[in-house]
Amino acid sequence: MLRLANHANSRAPPIVASRMIHATSRAAAGIRVPQIGTFRLPDIKNEPTKDYAAGSTERQQLMAAVKEMSSKKHHVPLVINGKEVLTGKVLEQVNPGNKAQVLCTYENAGPKEVEAAIEGALAAKSKWESLPITDRQAIFLRAADLVATKHRYRLMAASMLGQGKNIWQAEIDAATESADFLRFNVKYSSEIYAQQPPCNAPGVWNRSEYRPLEGFVYAVSPFNFTAIGVNLAAAPALMGNTVMWKPSNSAVLSNYVAYEIMREAGVPDGVIQFVPGDAASMTKQIFDHPEFSSLHFTGSTFVFKNMWKQIASNIDKYRSYPRIVGETGGKNYHLVHPSADIDNVVNNTIRGSFEFQGQKCSACSRLYVPKSKWAQIRDGLVAAAESIKQGPVTDPANFMGPVINQAAYDKITNYIEYARNASDCEIIAGGKYSDSEGFYIRPTIVVTTDPFTKTMKEEIFGPVLTVYVYEDAQIDRVVDLIGETTPYGLTGAIFAEDRQAAVDLSTRLLHTAGNFYINDKCTGAVVGQQPFGGARASGTNDKPGSAGLLQRFVSPRSIKENMVPISGFTYPSNQ
Repeated sequence: MLRLANHANSRAPPIVASRMIHATSRAAAGIRVPQIGTFRLPDIKNEPTKDYAAGSTERQQLMAAVKEMSSKKHHVPLVINGKEVLTGKVLEQVNPGNKAQVLCTYENAGPKEVEAAIEGALAAKSKWESLPITDRQAIFLRAADLVATKHRYRLMAASMLGQGKNIWQAEIDAATESADFLRFNVKYSSEIYAQQPPCNAPGVWNRSEYRPLEGFVYAVSPFNFTAIGVNLAAAPALMGNTVMWKPSNSAVLSNYVAYEIMREAGVPDGVIQFVPGDAASMTKQIFDHPEFSSLHFTGSTFVFKNMWKQIASNIDKYRSYPRIVGETGGKNYHLVHPSADIDNVVNNTIRGSFEFQGQKCSACSRLYVPKSKWAQIRDGLVAAAESIKQGPVTDPANFMGPVINQAAYDKITNYIEYARNASDCEIIAGGKYSDSEGFYIRPTIVVTTDPFTKTMKEEIFGPVLTVYVYEDAQIDRVVDLIGETTPYGLTGAIFAEDRQAAVDLSTRLLHTAGNFYINDKCTGAVVGQQPFGGARASGTNDKPGSAGLLQRFVSPRSIKENMVPISGFTYPSNQ
């Protein structure tokens, strides 16, 4: 797919070329381009994961990309209307595994730049929304292929160095999930457009159109998943919207690489504006704008609630009621039934709690274990946690790396010290940490006698797991505790070999998790397989990785066309 300005093929016959140029000029004017074919999409499948085994070509290529990216300090500009913008206010993103290394510097948008970006997004909107959906789909399908091939290792390297991901965590995030979001959103957009009225009265043709929202979308992305940043910006853009993308200050480099990939794929200037900046001031300015149409957010529950309040206080300013789409925090659980397979519990809990240092929205931080199984599970958890290799992402042997920054390090270690000093808690593994070189915290397991202790209730977002051991006969009470302990409802898992027990627990835990797992860890949702999201304090549960999310960024129009003129205005009942 070429850039829009290059759609006319100079080698086409003169009549065809003139028609193409005419169509392009009409698109530039914001006029609909005729659709002269009904197209069938390529087969959409999940991007295969690579193993990166020792000595493999993919490992060599990836580590070469890591070495190259680490060899110099990068600079990230704002990109507004396709032009790189320098503000004079420059901030730094450091390597969390080596905090002395400034991985990149980046420009910080001020009010002038934010206003220019908004106006540019609004100016680009007419041309973009008039482009046929198939052309928008082609752009994002190309972006997916560029992620999966040409730029795979570069995007992974930026995620590894900037966000502390090991090879596997970067692979399933930056490479495969980014590609999956881009491809499956194309599939879902076609399914949405195909939803048409099932009935037509005689002489009538009913149709549905899926208009983009009026105004612009504000996408605010987190540090922990590069793919989430891609989806927050790309999903509304695919549906014809223009987007202001504010990346996390702790993931600027990887998000900029992803943004460059989308521009290379053909996303036109102004459609996605890349604007790192101060979250509070930028958000206030955006929410004060009458053309603000939607918030697409992933981040903390506290921030999301404050944003919702700001939007509500400005409701009389807006052209339309803004769509608020958000995925926030979680206090996710594993519940072990007495019939559970011990090894399966241990291995899945270690992965669910400590992969990527527990910095997944879905990470397990609560474990409920029956007393009859505790001794075996305890021994398995402690042995596994103590065996975990941790260190820089440049060493593929490391299962864990650093947490993201000093603020996160301080917050997490405060929870560890709370548990160390609490009379109802005991640290049975980990509890050690150091920020002398990077922000490293050992996987920590706490056992508590109080199911409402602080580390069981509050989201920590780090490698800390708290265990509550229950009497086998009290499992019904534990099921109630899971829903009562926290306000969240993101992910949860049960482990039971007894099928009836699994059915009963699944039913009783219905509202405690938007993503629910049976005999598997509570992390690792895959686009196209397990659409992700939770309710309660965990967000709006619009399920990224499904058609439901894309529906939030369109405003349907119902059309009725009458084919036969009427001959009068009275009805038979008037006679």
